[in-house]
Amino acid sequence: MILALEESKRTLLELRAVVEELGHQLRIEEARERATELERETMVENFWNDAEASSRKLQTIKQLKDTVESYESLTARLEDTLTLCEMAIEENDESSVDEVVSETTAIAEEAERKRIESLLSGPYDKNNAIVSFHPGAGGTEAQDWASMLYRMYTRWGEKSGFRVKLIDWLDGDEAGIKSATIMVEGNNAYGYLKSENGVHRLVRVSPFDASGRRHTSFASVEVLPEFNDDDSITLRDEDLEITAHRSSGAGGQHINKTDSAIRIVHKPTGIVVGCQTERSQLQNKETALKMLKSKLMEIKMREKLERIEDIQGNKANIEWGSQIRSYVFMPYTLAKDTRTGFEDGNIDSVMDGNIDGFINAYLKQLSKKSDEQAQ
Repeated sequence: MILALEESKRTLLELRAVVEELGHQLRIEEARERATELERETMVENFWNDAEASSRKLQTIKQLKDTVESYESLTARLEDTLTLCEMAIEENDESSVDEVVSETTAIAEEAERKRIESLLSGPYDKNNAIVSFHPGAGGTEAQDWASMLYRMYTRWGEKSGFRVKLIDWLDGDEAGIKSATIMVEGNNAYGYLKSENGVHRLVRVSPFDASGRRHTSFASVEVLPEFNDDDSITLRDEDLEITAHRSSGAGGQHINKTDSAIRIVHKPTGIVVGCQTERSQLQNKETALKMLKSKLMEIKMREKLERIEDIQGNKANIEWGSQIRSYVFMPYTLAKDTRTGFEDGNIDSVMDGNIDGFINAYLKQLSKKSDEQAQ
């Protein structure tokens, strides 16, 4: 049993170096100083003159403080466990073995989570994420697949501590969805979910095929950051086709069965957005406009365009050869990412929202490419 304590001590000493390096990666000292600086700014007399800017500043302060407090909690936990371990070794106290081993494992897991978090250094990684689902060709089977993906990401968000809010939903012809959009709210929501943007492929025996044949279906997942500062995108009234309609779909109590739902077509690009889950038509319109600006902003940045008039929208096809991940239910079970090679044979677990392995593998690959380019 004492051997287990010695092994834990070695691991904890190694973790001390890992956690110290993690503090540099997370820029803890910078975060602490920045939070203090921003808090001083909240004390000025005219702080609340611009309520929206003030709210954003307070949110930034909270995010910075959460990062610092979480890191400090980890370092304190590590030092406490190391002290307990050393005392147990010195006193030959076997009663502490289980606690020390358990805490050492938990600390290692928490350090790994924070290391992944440190990879989220993109300009919009900390933002909320707007996630939309669209079936490819294939009718009911593809529409059902899109709804399965909607459930998978909703479950992931809830398990990961994010707030998942249904924005728009359009029922499929017989089952599934023709489209759906959710907002995933919380720190680093976009940073984690940006890995999921692309075409997802399903292989299974279709429950909608009376002959029991195997089908291949496709659906796209579009992930955008919610932009807070969208002054660079100006929408002209003459470019917008705004229609109100009666809400419909599987939103239950979240969807108002009135003519308050809003759909907006941006005529220059053909981009369509909708919202039907807010309390009023005005709120639905505001949310839909925010979504439209996020779509236009993302395309403008991705294509490095100077003018909004040059944005053409996303013309990618949802079909074979363009998928980022395949989910096979038959003749074997396997989910495999085509970009990273990461795979998971427990398809039921994956569809239940346990996709951190895929997300982490993508972030690590992204960080490695970034390091190679910097060298």
